[in-house]
Amino acid sequence: MNSNRLNGRRGRVRLLSGWLLAAALGVSMAGCGGAPSANGPADGGGTASQESGTATLVVGAYSVAKDALQEILPSFAKAWEAKTGQKLRFQESYEASGTQARSIVGGFKADVAVLSLEGDMDKIVKAGLMSEDWKKTETGGMITRSVVVLGTREGNPLGIAGFADLARPGVRVLFPNPKVSGGAQWDINAIYGAGLKQSERESGQPDPAAAKAFLADVYKNVESMDKSGRASMAAFEYGVGDVIVTYENELLARVAQGVRYEIVTPDDTILIENPAGVVGVNADAHGVREAADALVSYMSGAEAQAVFAEHGFRPVSEEVAGRYEDRYRTPSGLFDIGYLGGWDRVRSELYGKRGVWYQVLAGK
Repeated sequence: MNSNRLNGRRGRVRLLSGWLLAAALGVSMAGCGGAPSANGPADGGGTASQESGTATLVVGAYSVAKDALQEILPSFAKAWEAKTGQKLRFQESYEASGTQARSIVGGFKADVAVLSLEGDMDKIVKAGLMSEDWKKTETGGMITRSVVVLGTREGNPLGIAGFADLARPGVRVLFPNPKVSGGAQWDINAIYGAGLKQSERESGQPDPAAAKAFLADVYKNVESMDKSGRASMAAFEYGVGDVIVTYENELLARVAQGVRYEIVTPDDTILIENPAGVVGVNADAHGVREAADALVSYMSGAEAQAVFAEHGFRPVSEEVAGRYEDRYRTPSGLFDIGYLGGWDRVRSELYGKRGVWYQVLAGK
């Protein structure tokens, strides 16, 4: 396909899907206890002024976690008030993970960050706003898990069975833009890793050149790269594309709501792990450090983990995971970020200025 036509089509789709996302998701204005809530960083970064017996926590989260968090936050507020007598209100911002991290580094005064990627948390650490100790928990700082899956139209009319089918002629593929979306990086990691797995079966060892060629073949069929996983989902629901590459929990949640999609779990796919942590400099300045620490701890506890599970996430709590083990299957070729060399190597070799992904974008 002519590159100008493709770029023009992608531009129109991005504009359409952005409008659809705003219309479909709206701007949430009701926080717990009447505090304002928003889908973007609060003006001035959220002042979180304190009143007698009341505190405001500012939560900056990635978009896919929104539905679960809007159940978890009121439950935490109730438990916190019962324990301490203090009422909590929340200011909430939901954006693509990379966008959220950059906003916090740039001045958005979030007390708690709930993001898609460990690397996005590292950006906040490097800015001196968060302690490296955020990972020193029983779950390594992670509060949810998932896997990358494929969503197709009802009945799977194209017979999609795995990532290799995304490279077939005429298959229109959706996933977000990895420049801003943590979900997109998980998607690309999964595709690239599946290419490594296939080359390993064929030659006895992973072949990065073969994996890059595999990723490039899939990219040729990409219809749209939106700003977030939630924006891609909105576009797909409008009818854009044949297959969406996304988090398992996103599709499970939509199917539970009656949307008739097919979920295809590739044999070779990646285990997603999503972190949360206290942005210590902000929480200390706002006088809410104790509540912020408690919220992060609460999110890995049984009550919140059950809510995450109901929204399609795989729990990090072994106790809660046991209750939901019949819901999820473990793909035969499941791998984690360690198979790709860890996040430091992935950031450098896959997403660096001369990395694999940018070579694919440039057609090199």
